[in-house]
Amino acid sequence: MERKVNRIYLASEPDIIHFLQVAWEKTLGSGFVITLTDGQSAWTGTVCESEISQEADDMAMEKEKYVDELRKALVSGAGPTDTYKFNFSKESCHFSFEKNLKDVSFRLGSFNLEKVANPAEVIRELICRCLDTIAENQAKNEHLQKENERLLRDWNDVQGRFEKCVSAKEALETDLYKRFILVLNEKKAKIRSLNKLLNEVQELEKNIEHKRETPTCSEMTTDRDAIYDESTDEESEIPPNPSPAAVRRDDSIISSPDVTDIAPTRKRRQRMQKNLGTEPKMASQEHRLQEKEKGHGFDPWPGKMPRSN
Repeated sequence: MERKVNRIYLASEPDIIHFLQVAWEKTLGSGFVITLTDGQSAWTGTVCESEISQEADDMAMEKEKYVDELRKALVSGAGPTDTYKFNFSKESCHFSFEKNLKDVSFRLGSFNLEKVANPAEVIRELICRCLDTIAENQAKNEHLQKENERLLRDWNDVQGRFEKCVSAKEALETDLYKRFILVLNEKKAKIRSLNKLLNEVQELEKNIEHKRETPTCSEMTTDRDAIYDESTDEESEIPPNPSPAAVRRDDSIISSPDVTDIAPTRKRRQRMQKNLGTEPKMASQEHRLQEKEKGHGFDPWPGKMPRSN
């Protein structure tokens, strides 16, 4: 059974200290035993679960909330100036308590107690219970103190290890940073050298292309000049290898007497330019004509007088 002893002050006797003990088996809402004493006399009573439910219904409160209010009033131990107010009548052995809310107060509960025939035994039990509680609390405090000391040692140990880990981490970071700087500088130097080599190769390629372009331009100029010269020579010079028919035709023209009317010759030349494909045939016809003229003395242009040289 769980017990709780508190010190309270009655409204009718505020200068006298009373001790209130509340004991319960499972929960406070399942019922409890209340004992009140002033150090000389003692009163006790039992509150069942049905009475707690009836009180909660009378106050129009939920049972859980009402039990919580009982715990605060009976177990927490309110003083004379606190929220809860206690009343007890020794004649009727009626115990009640109220809750003050500013200027308003309402009754939380009331129980009928019975006077104990042997109060000394009840007081002795209360004192023993208080001593046992003090011993338990002291043992708990000692255990908690030892636990706190152990946790403090563990914390100091962990803090020392953490500081060592931090120092090792910083040293490792410094070493890695130094190595990184060395590798980075090497990579930068290699990149600079490769970049310089690339620039040199590009410059060399540009020079080679420039040298190739310069002779090409000069050759193109020379070729254009040669083509121009050749075309001029062709226009100005006589073909080196004229055909035999053309040579004989020229000889016949030179040996023939001068003719003032050049129209037939012009017409013949025009026909020759239009019909290049028939030039050999025409040449052979002219050759036979000339031979016939030489053999028979035929004059192609009769009535024309020869021009004096």
